[in-house]
Amino acid sequence: MQKPRWKTVGGTLLRVTAVWAVATLTMLALAGILPDFSLKSNGGDSATQIAITAAIGAGAFGVLSALVWPLLVRALLLMPALVLGLLVFVLNGSMLLIAISLIPDGRGAVEPETAIVVAAVMSAASSATSTFLAVRDDGAYRRRLARLAGRRRRRLGEDGGCEEPPGTVFLQLDGVGHAVLREALRERDNRPPVMPTVARLIRTTHKVTPWRTDWSSQTGASQLGILHGSNEDVPAFRWYEKKSGEVMVSNRPTSAAVLQRRAAARAGHDGLLTVDGASRGNLFTGGADQLALVLSVAARRGPHNRSRSGYFAYFADPANATRTAVSFLAEVVREICQSARAKLRRETPRVKRGGLYPFIRAFATVVERDVVVTAVMGDILSGRTAIYADLVAYDEVAHHSGPRSRDARQVLARLDRSIALIAKVADRAPRDYRIVLLSDHGQSPGETFAGAYGLTLEGLVRVGCGLPVPRRGGRTPSGAEAREAGR
Repeated sequence: MQKPRWKTVGGTLLRVTAVWAVATLTMLALAGILPDFSLKSNGGDSATQIAITAAIGAGAFGVLSALVWPLLVRALLLMPALVLGLLVFVLNGSMLLIAISLIPDGRGAVEPETAIVVAAVMSAASSATSTFLAVRDDGAYRRRLARLAGRRRRRLGEDGGCEEPPGTVFLQLDGVGHAVLREALRERDNRPPVMPTVARLIRTTHKVTPWRTDWSSQTGASQLGILHGSNEDVPAFRWYEKKSGEVMVSNRPTSAAVLQRRAAARAGHDGLLTVDGASRGNLFTGGADQLALVLSVAARRGPHNRSRSGYFAYFADPANATRTAVSFLAEVVREICQSARAKLRRETPRVKRGGLYPFIRAFATVVERDVVVTAVMGDILSGRTAIYADLVAYDEVAHHSGPRSRDARQVLARLDRSIALIAKVADRAPRDYRIVLLSDHGQSPGETFAGAYGLTLEGLVRVGCGLPVPRRGGRTPSGAEAREAGR
C-alpha cells in the first residue's frame, strides 16, 4: 500500500529540519570552541540572537551546498580526480565564508583557514544525520528503489511484466594471489580472519578457484582478456614495439586506448559490458556506456568526458568530498609512518617509498576506492545488468610494502568492508545480483634488480657494452663480471 503524498512530503520536511537543526548546533559548538569564529556582534548578543544567527548561517550554507556545489564540481570536471579531491577543503570553506557574509548586520565573522575546518565538520555532521534518518526510514528506501527500477524499465522500453534475470557484479581484487587470499580467510591465534565478509561468502555461497596467468602476469593482459576477449601481443606491463618505435605502457592512457581498440578488433565485439554495463576504476571500458575512472578514455578532453563524470556524481555531495579528503590526508600520514617503521626495523626487501608515492597510495586506497564503491552501489540500485570494478588498493600497497606485510593486510581488511557494503546494497536492489570476486594476478616478495645486484639492468647492459655508467654501479661485483664477459 502506497503512502499518501502528504506523508511523503512531511517525512522529507522532517528530515530537512533535523539536518538543519544538527548543522545549527554544530555551528554553535564550533563558534564556542574556535577562537577565530564568532556568531555575535561586537557589542554582544543574547543567547537567542546567537542561536538565530547560527540557524541563518547553517541554512545559507546548506542551500549553497545543495545548489552551488554541484555546479562547481561539474565546472572542474577537466581536473584529475586527485586535484579535485585536494580542492575540496578550499571550495567548501569558500562556501562557508559566503554563507557567513549573508548573515544580517554582519554578526558572523570567521578567518579563511578556520572556515575550512568549520565547513568540513558541518558537512560531516549533516551527512551523518541525513544518512541515519534515511536508513531509519525503510519505506523511503523502498520507494527510492521502486523509482529507480521504474526509471530503468522506461529507459529500456520494458513493461515490467516479467522478472529480470540476475545481474552480475564483478569485483576485481587487484594483485591478490590465491595463497594470500587463503591466508586472509583463516583464523589465526583465536583472532577472526582478515577478510570476514569474504570468509562468510566462502562458507555459504561461493568457492575459491585458483587460476594461472599466461606469460604476461599483470593487470593489463589479464583485464584485457577478461573484458575484451583477447590479450594477444601484450607481452609485458611495458614493452618496446619495433614497428611503431614506441614504448607501450599498460597503465598509460594512450597505450590503454590502443590496446583496447586492437583487442576489440581481434575479438569482433566491443566487450563484456556492452549490454547495459558499467566499468568502474578499470584500465579498459569493456564496451560499457557507464564509466568512472577508466584509463583507456582518461585522455579524452572536454566537458562530456564520461569517465570524469563518474566521479562528478561522487564529489557532487560535499559531505562525500570532505570525508574522502580527510581520509586521503590520514592515509598520507599512515604511509609516512609505516615507511619510517619499516626503515627502522630494517625490513627487507625494501623499495623506495618517498617522493610522491604517499599521495599515489592515498589516491589508490582512498579516492579510487570511495568513488568506485559508490558508483557500483549506484549501478546496483539502478539495476544494471553487468558491473565490473577494479579495487586497486592492495596491489598498490603490496608492491611497496610486500604482499604479506602488515600494511597489506590492513588494506585487505578495508577492502573486505567495501565488499560487505556492496553486498548489503545488493540484497536490497530492484533485481537479484550475483557477486563474483576475481583477481588479475598475484605477487611474490623479492628484491628489485638494483637492490639485488647493486646496479640496474640497464646499467649492467651498459657495462657489458663498454658504455659509461655511474662509478658506484661499475664497481659492483655484477658490474665487474659484466665488464669481464664483455671483454
